[in-house]
Formats: sequence, structure tokens, C-alpha cells
Amino acid sequence: MPEAELAKSEAMVRVRFAPSPTGYPHLGNIRTALFNWLFARHNGGSFILRIEDTDVARQVEGAIDTILDSLRWLGLDWDEGPYFQSQRSEIYREVADQLVKEGLAYLCYCSPQRLESMRREQIERKQPPGYDRHCRYLAREKRTELEASGITPVVRFKSPLEGQTSFYDLLRGDIVFENSTLDDFVLLKSDGYPTYHLANIVDDHLMVISHVLRADEWLSSTPRHILLYQALGWQPPQFAHLPMILGSDRAKLSKRHGATAINEYRNQGYLPEAMVNFLALLGWSLDDVTELLSRQEIIKHFSLERISKTAAVFNRDKLEWMNGVYLRCLSLEEFTRQAIPFLERGLPLEIERPLETHYTRQIMPLIQERAKTLAEVPQLSEFFFVDELEYDVSLLLGKIEDTQAVKALQASIAKLEALENWDMASLEAVLRPMADELNLKTGVFFGLLRVAITGRTASPPLFQTMEVLGGERCLKRLRVALNKLSVSEFG
Repeated sequence: MPEAELAKSEAMVRVRFAPSPTGYPHLGNIRTALFNWLFARHNGGSFILRIEDTDVARQVEGAIDTILDSLRWLGLDWDEGPYFQSQRSEIYREVADQLVKEGLAYLCYCSPQRLESMRREQIERKQPPGYDRHCRYLAREKRTELEASGITPVVRFKSPLEGQTSFYDLLRGDIVFENSTLDDFVLLKSDGYPTYHLANIVDDHLMVISHVLRADEWLSSTPRHILLYQALGWQPPQFAHLPMILGSDRAKLSKRHGATAINEYRNQGYLPEAMVNFLALLGWSLDDVTELLSRQEIIKHFSLERISKTAAVFNRDKLEWMNGVYLRCLSLEEFTRQAIPFLERGLPLEIERPLETHYTRQIMPLIQERAKTLAEVPQLSEFFFVDELEYDVSLLLGKIEDTQAVKALQASIAKLEALENWDMASLEAVLRPMADELNLKTGVFFGLLRVAITGRTASPPLFQTMEVLGGERCLKRLRVALNKLSVSEFG
């Protein structure tokens, strides 16, 4: 949309998500995007996507595509954009030139070496590092000399040396900064690209952004932005600085807490609906009790008043639980459809592809009840697909003697070989009474059969599992288990 057409009513909510492609979007980035999107949708406003790609040196290949894919995956559709700041450089240069001409900014010719030396000395003197305003006070003759030398300057803002800068934060109330703590920050770099401080101010103004909802790490930068708005004679938007996300140990969220890029959660088999629900509750709540909310319910109730002022705590266990709930809510057809790509990638290579659809569909109801993520499905269901099971003979025995186990398997094989109908009810009718006949506890007897048939001590319900596997495969596995015990006993 052309900027000339962006004039909106003051009551119109217009928010933006403005990621930098210097890395892949992580939980914090996407939580910010989600809160902006929810605020726009709740208020019937607009959600604008802007890519802040002016830090060319640090840009990560593929990051822009990953940002867009992540938003699409989560259903965070944008109403305008994506705008790219790299395509708007001329606008920022014009604003920077205007500030210099009006005496509100100045050209700085200091070399990186001088700046680094200055910072080292400040640190040694235990002073807060910051620009010493050397070029702010250059005489005209010296400035002319530097210009003639061919040095490409940066543009710095003339921060006031005294007084205070204040603003109202929608979450935190009145915030006041002493101007003496602010440095003369860079607006335009020597490569011609703007810094965040300049570009985001210019774009927020021209795109008529009404509310800036961003991470609280930007709180200390806000007085700079307020001063820029004042220098340019522009009305600033309303600000809300969102609480940070901490790990379970209350430390800053990092990879060890699970703070991987958001696309990794997709690869690990989390559903977008579960991620939206989970992320919405990282700093916002409906009533401090309700945990499962549909997207429409969150939109309906979302408000800034319900956003916490304190840090949110990331809980991976809660995310897994929530994702499991959402997985169980899928229809069997949908669960199977989403699980098959994970099975194709995750099952052993010797299993023939493509997987047989009818057989796979029979397995999925048994797995759907247990899976917390789609990435778990191959491991949970592998024994349904492989020809040979690998397990230690000690798993077969558990709390049963060798001779008892051999006798139990022999009797089971004999009974099952004579079974006419291989279905769950018939299997239970034959096998359940055998525990008493063998003088074994039911759990011990069924545990023996479970390991023999699945290679595991925990699996979906035994008789349902046996029905899906079929008589031929089950009997073969029981005979293999009997042979393992016989070799172990007499070998």
C-alpha cells in the first residue's frame, strides 16, 4: 500500500512485527509477533510485517524465508508487507540529512580504532562506555578538513545533555530517564544504512503504527526514540514492552532451556495450534486458571491489561503436555496424515517405503493416545513395522523364572495357534484365563507377552497391539522369544 494512502483514524489499531534476518526466529521473537497479531485481530486492526534487513554484515542466509514460513505455519497472517528496509534507504538518508541541517544531528568522523580505544579507557576508569561527543564540538575548519580527507562519516543524534525524557508504557506506567545517561547514538552508518533507532522511527511514523508492542530489552532505547520523535515533530505511538521469557531456573532463556528456532519445534512435531496456545500463555492469561484455549477464544479475550508485568517462565513439559492434548483432538485421518511424513523420515531405512496406508492407519489409534509430539511417532510405532525385534533376554524375564517363562510361552503359542479369530476380544478370552492356569500374576504374564511381541516393557494395550500385528507376526515373535529363553537357559 502506498504510504500516501496509509492515513488512518487515530482509533485504528495498526501494529507491526519487525524482525531482523540476522538469525532464525526463536520463541521470544514469535511470542512478540503473536501478541501483536492478537492485539490487531482483537481490535479489528492491521498487522504489518516489516523486515529490518539493514544490518547487511550480520544477515543470515535463508533467515527471511524462515521468518515468513514460521509466521505462515502458525497462521499469523499479515495485512500489509512484507516491507524491506533495505529498499527504503533513500527515505532514511533524507530524514538524517534534515536533522543535520536543522542542527539536531551531526557528522562524526571518528575511526573505529579511536572508538575502541575510547571504550577501553572508559572501562578501565570504571565509567559506563559511550561516545564522548568529540565530533559534536568540532570547529567548522576542522570539519571541512575532515570532509576533504575522504572519510565517510556517520550521522549521530544530538541528545540533550540535561533534563529528563519520559514516556508512558501501557504495561509499566510512567517511565523517566535522565538525559545525562543518554549518548549521541548513531542514526546513519558509514555504509549508508540506518541504525535501528532511525529506521524503526521513520517507518513506524510513515506506516502510521499506533502501538509498538516489543520485548522489554528495548525499554532502555525508548527515550532515544522519544527524542527522535520530538526532533522530527512527529507524534510517537503508544508503547508496551513485553515481559521477557525465562528458563525454568529463572535464568535468561537459552538453548539449554529449549530456546531453539521456532522452525525446530515444527520439525519436532509440535502442532501450530498448540504452539499458539502455549506462546499466548507466556506472559498473558485469561483467568490464571484456563490453559487450553482455541485461537478464536484467545483473540476474543486478548487485551494488554491481562499481560503480566513480570517475566514468563518457559516450561517444556507443559508444552509437551499441551501438544499431546492437541494431537489427541485430531481426527484419526488428520493424525495419520500428519504422522506419515515423520514415519517416512524416522523409521529404519530397511522398512519399505511408501508405507502401506491401510496398515499404518490401523496402528495410529494406538499411538495417538501416547504421543506428545509427531516426532515421537516413529519410535513409538517402530515395532509394528520391523521384521526383527532387538531386546535383551533379561527384559523377557522381569519377575518370572526361566522355566516358568518357557512354559508360559509354550502354552501361549499352543493356544494361539488354535485360535480361529485373531481379534482383540478372542485374544483376551484365550490369554487372560491362562495367567491363573500358569499360576502367574496377570501383570507378570502379560508383561512377558508384551516384551516378546513388541520388544518393550511399555506399549499400547496388548490385545489391540496383537490384533493389528496379526497372527503370523505375533506367533513368529513368540517363537523367537521362546528360542531366546531356551538358548539362555541351556546355552
